[in-house]
Amino acid sequence: MIGVVRPGGGLPQGPATVPARLARLAAALDHELLGKTETIRLLLICLLAREHAVLIGPPGTAKSALLTRLSGLVAAPYFEYLLTRFTEPNEIFGPVDIAAYREGVYRRRTDGMLPEAEIVFLDEIFKSNSAILNSLLSLLNDRRFASGGTVIECPLISVFGASNEVPSDESLAALFDRFLLRIRSDYLDSYHFDELVTVGLAHEAGRQEKTKTAPLISSAELKEAAKVVASRVHFPDEFLAQYKSLVFQIRAEGISLSDRRVVKLLKLFSASAYLADRADPDVEDLLLLRHVWNSEDQAATLDRLVVPVVDAFYAEHPERRGGGPSGRSARVESLAAEVERIRRILLGGAAPSDVQLFSQLKALGELRTALASLEGDEARTLERRIAELLEASLKSGHFGDP
Repeated sequence: MIGVVRPGGGLPQGPATVPARLARLAAALDHELLGKTETIRLLLICLLAREHAVLIGPPGTAKSALLTRLSGLVAAPYFEYLLTRFTEPNEIFGPVDIAAYREGVYRRRTDGMLPEAEIVFLDEIFKSNSAILNSLLSLLNDRRFASGGTVIECPLISVFGASNEVPSDESLAALFDRFLLRIRSDYLDSYHFDELVTVGLAHEAGRQEKTKTAPLISSAELKEAAKVVASRVHFPDEFLAQYKSLVFQIRAEGISLSDRRVVKLLKLFSASAYLADRADPDVEDLLLLRHVWNSEDQAATLDRLVVPVVDAFYAEHPERRGGGPSGRSARVESLAAEVERIRRILLGGAAPSDVQLFSQLKALGELRTALASLEGDEARTLERRIAELLEASLKSGHFGDP
């Protein structure tokens, strides 16, 4: 069991806007943690909307590293704990005040504990037991904590959880429901492998300097931004029509989406637009609906419903896709290097083994999926190169140079 408490610190104010500060924060995290760009964006959206999110995935996929590093870049009181089924309430909410108890008053000493934190990370969140479950529910939903006969108003911004699996116990359903976004944390795709090895070995060998980066934004700035996000409650008619259509399609597929969550998601759409420095949400922000699944097998269904709607929007607004020309070029260049590596394997002097062939074809499929999210002639050219390699791979025992 690990507990970490860090008080908030001051942050020099500068002329940069909050979206610009958050863009720098996202870039810093993206530089350190490979393949987490979208997850980082989702976590920042939750901070702006003052909502909660949970990362779910196998061990070793940087869930804890990402959440701990994110907290270090925000100047805010922070609480972190690894839960087990034996975790006691005093480990989370603070010990009983013995002096007060002797006077006949029951209360907890909450200094430095979860009720006084603004950003919270609870690892293995769904291992919490019934002794702390009810208090957690109230705190997540109402930002209140009952200490004896006193109700404490908590300064909480967001709680981030992490778990290896979706909870199956019905007693945890209410807790799971409090996490508006459910973010899958997977192993890196094959085209990140070389970079993973390089960065990972550098960390293991201690060649990268362990410098502490100063916070890039304060909790006060986040709270002011949250007020702006909450005030933007006017949504374009086209957006609301698309949202309504998707909500009822999602429900028709048997995916539970409560009225409470339907309303709360509007805050996330507003936060997504704010993060992109837009005044109003639009259809692009509906991609957040990919992360409202209740079981992991529902994710594919949500993709099937949501992605075509957003793709149609991008077809009409191609400049909005892929993060701008410079971002697209860097991304395509990285993918092109991986395609070239696979080409050398497939077209080398020695024919690849069946295992090698299967793994490289799988990698090409992942690359093609990644390219589908990018606009521009370079991306389309690289897609054609992949198609040619895939076609060549169908030739039994022979791979002609495409």
